[in-house]
Amino acid sequence: MKTDPNSLKILHAGALRKPIKECIHILWGKYPNLKVELDYAGSRACANAVAEGKIVDVIALADYQVFSDILIPRFVDTCFAFATDQMVLAFDEFSIDSDKINSLNWMDVLLSNPAIKYALSDYRLDPCGYRTLMLWQLAEKYYTKPGLYHNLVNGTSSLYSKSFDLAVALMEGKIDYGFEYRSVAKQMNLQFIHFPAEINLSDPRLTDCYARAKVVIEGNSPGMKTEILGAPIEFAVSIPKNSNQKKIAQDFIEILTGPRGEGILEANGLIPC
Repeated sequence: MKTDPNSLKILHAGALRKPIKECIHILWGKYPNLKVELDYAGSRACANAVAEGKIVDVIALADYQVFSDILIPRFVDTCFAFATDQMVLAFDEFSIDSDKINSLNWMDVLLSNPAIKYALSDYRLDPCGYRTLMLWQLAEKYYTKPGLYHNLVNGTSSLYSKSFDLAVALMEGKIDYGFEYRSVAKQMNLQFIHFPAEINLSDPRLTDCYARAKVVIEGNSPGMKTEILGAPIEFAVSIPKNSNQKKIAQDFIEILTGPRGEGILEANGLIPC
């Protein structure tokens, strides 16, 4: 695909698509003729694309740690967190047993009915996926249910490349339940079940508790593994070193992180930092 060297190129986590687009509309107030090229994927997939040479002006990811793991200091100088979120279990009124499931019995409902299809995003590419695995590990201890983690892993019907695709699959009826960010569930007008703070990765005061969960994925070099520890959810943004539009990129980030951007983030279910 041919791109315009004068356009503003933004690469972002799928969970941020709606707030990013709304902030671009504000940016157009200052640059009415600006062409903007949007691309999105799972956060680790986004970071790997930049590390492999993809030229973008803004990169916004669903996990602050991905910058440290892949991009800092070679591809970006620094990044900063701008929003937080929490994990929820999303569904709609047509989901099997949606009239029975609640915050206390969700794991029993998912595992007791073979007809139920539940899914997560791909933990190798997308933080929402590995955060789901962390949530399951923490839930096993929190609810004192030995084997819960492995039972949930074994019962998973499918993986989706990013949290946005997972939500779309739920809306299309391909699955009954999806482990999602609250912000995505709200943006898609999905019903959802809240999890306790001890497992939903939302509370900085529970950092030590979350760190008891870990997921190991393939590293950036052949044969290497990357260990990711549980941590409070933080979305972060940066301007890559290869940006061709650093001034406009900075203007965009100032909108995203300023008062108008905070209003947009809140309206889309995120909590500004």
